[in-house]
Amino acid sequence: MSYAIDHDLAVAWLRATAAAVEQRHQELTELDAAIGDGDHGTNLRRGFAAVTGLLDELDPAAPPGSVLTRAGTTLISKVGGASGPLYGSALRAAGTALPAPTADMMDLAQALRAGLTALQKLGGAAVGDKTMVDAFEPAVAALERAAFDGFTLREASALAAEAAEAGARATIPLEARKGRASYLGRRSIDHQDPGATSTALLFAALAEVSSPH
Repeated sequence: MSYAIDHDLAVAWLRATAAAVEQRHQELTELDAAIGDGDHGTNLRRGFAAVTGLLDELDPAAPPGSVLTRAGTTLISKVGGASGPLYGSALRAAGTALPAPTADMMDLAQALRAGLTALQKLGGAAVGDKTMVDAFEPAVAALERAAFDGFTLREASALAAEAAEAGARATIPLEARKGRASYLGRRSIDHQDPGATSTALLFAALAEVSSPH
């Protein structure tokens, strides 16, 4: 196939993300309870449940960017705390960059780079601050390298998922420099960041639905 993402794949990606959040929301909340508000899993569960409801109502002819943009808007409106605006802004920015009915691997990588830029603009975080960015940035970089090398979506998304998971685990020894966890100082060390963990779920979901491609 000549394209990486279309309407159906965007919908499948968000459904798979929602299913992963539903399955692991308690783990996300427990991670957040250690260094944050203790509501990350609960909030994302509510937000992605609303996204799932939205997906049932979408025009099947809508481009993938529209799917991601509307999902982002839904997360912003339904999820409290920081995670809703952060995830919502990232998805909306990525969606805006995908206006056509289909997009190739490089388009998808660049769209997710735009999502990362929006995420960083809103949160002010960089790699090493112990946030979602620690998983999002290496995943996008892996997608970009794979797109440049001509990899298929299945291959590229698997690499991105591995990079995101590694990035999330790499937050364990870090001292948080952003968000509520930063108030704990060195006591934030030895805890995996919940936002980076849920970001790894997002990219794992993309790899899951991309496996037939």
